[in-house]
Formats: sequence, structure tokens, C-alpha cells
Amino acid sequence: MTGTLVLAGTPIGDVADAPPRLARELAEADIVAAEDTRRLGRLTQALGVRPTGKVVSYFEGNEAARTPELADALESGARVLLVTDAGMPSVSDPGYRLVAAAVERGIGVTAVPGPSAVLTALALSGLPVDRFCFEGFLPRKQGERRTRMREAAEERRTLVYFESPRRLAATLEDMAEVFGSGRRGAVCRELTKTYEEVRRGRLDELAEWAAEGVRGEITVVIEGAPEPGGDALGPEELAHRVAVREEAGERRKEAIAAVAQQAGVPKREVFDAVVAAKNAAAPGKP
Repeated sequence: MTGTLVLAGTPIGDVADAPPRLARELAEADIVAAEDTRRLGRLTQALGVRPTGKVVSYFEGNEAARTPELADALESGARVLLVTDAGMPSVSDPGYRLVAAAVERGIGVTAVPGPSAVLTALALSGLPVDRFCFEGFLPRKQGERRTRMREAAEERRTLVYFESPRRLAATLEDMAEVFGSGRRGAVCRELTKTYEEVRRGRLDELAEWAAEGVRGEITVVIEGAPEPGGDALGPEELAHRVAVREEAGERRKEAIAAVAQQAGVPKREVFDAVVAAKNAAAPGKP
């Protein structure tokens, strides 16, 4: 008989949030594959449990090489427990390769549900949560980052991103440029930890705040694009949306037509907004 792969959600901050089943699975698994074996040691000590099975590392650097080894163990009947540093394995963490390998071999996969930074941030953001889209980590290079943002600029679902505190200010500046400075967002920092903080506001306000420096693990929540025919967009926002499309390589005429259709306004109104913005930016203008 084949074994079972168990994906275990681990606390994102407060160890008291660990699901009760986690301790039992840690104690009984034949193999515990951990993203960081040292952090695993601290977790098991806090839970008062000692793994009886073999403990191996499973992180980004050895994930590809170790996956076949673990898949073979599963096929031989082992119960393999996969834990990452925080949250659910395979969600912006190691795990996808092993899940795919197990599914391909017809091996059962189950999960120990646990805390999620994505859902926690959504719930605390104060933004619509009925529909959302998780975008994970953005690229480090600004050009690639902005390209990814442009792909989501007209997404109407609430957007969720993970980001490094070192890149947060630059990312928020890019978001204000691509999504529009008036778009609302929330920066959730150190969720469930001692210094938990949720900062809400317009993207330009959040970028200004982050420029002073931010520490900790970050989840960013951004409201989706407005529905066509919803709240009227001002001339500055109309011109901004045309500029974003032009920067992406679209011709101005097509960009104006697309923005007009999405905003539910005449093309002439968008054209006038673009001309006004151009005149305002011209040298010598007040």
C-alpha cells in the first residue's frame, strides 16, 4: 500500500494558533520534511512534542533533488509530513513539486489546515473580501514588477501580495503609479505577532509611510479596479489610466478608447483629460 502526504499548516506568528492535529502528525509521521529544521525544532519544543520519524530538510535549494526521494518513500508506504516556516506548504513556499509528484503516482494527499497570512490580511484590511486574487511575491526588478502590476491594473477582485520589507516602499510607489495613487490598500505587518500592525490608506499615503522604513513580514492588500459605470473617475485618473496603457506599448488612440469603455464615459472626455494632463506637465505651466 502507498503512504500519504500530509501538508501541515504552521503558525504565522503566535505558536498558540497551531492546530491541535499538528502535534499528533509531528509525533507519528514516518518522515518530517521541513523547510528549516532549526525552526522545526523550536516549534516542536513549544508544542511539547518529539518527532519519532526521520527529519529531513526540504527547502528551495534542494526541493527539486529531494522530491523523487520523498515520492519513493511515499510509494513504499511512508506517511510524510511537510511543514514550512509559516503557513501552508506550496503557497509561496516549497511543496508544489512534491504534491504534483504524489498526484502523478496516485498517492493520497491531505492537509492539516492552519493559519494563513493571505486570509488573515484580507479579513483585517477593511477592503472587499467576497472575491480576491492572490498574486504572491512580485519580481525584484522594477521593470518586471511594473509589468506584472499592469497585468492586474484592471482586475476588479481585491489583490493580495507578499513583499519583503526592504522592497515595500519601492513596490508601493510602483503601485501608486500603475494602479493610481487614490487606490486604497492595506499593509499588514507581523500578523499575530507582538508588533502586529495594519496600516490602511491610499497607495500614495502608504508609499510615503513605508519610505521611513518598515520591518517584519509583510502582506499587502489592494482594492480592485472600480466596476464600469461605478463611481465616476476624475480627469487625473482617466489620464493616468491612458498613460499606463501607453507605457505598456498601446497606441494612444486605442488606449483612450479602452479607458473610455471601461469607465463608461465618452472618448472625448478621456481625450480632454489626457490633453489637460499634458498641458499641466508642460514647462512654464503654473
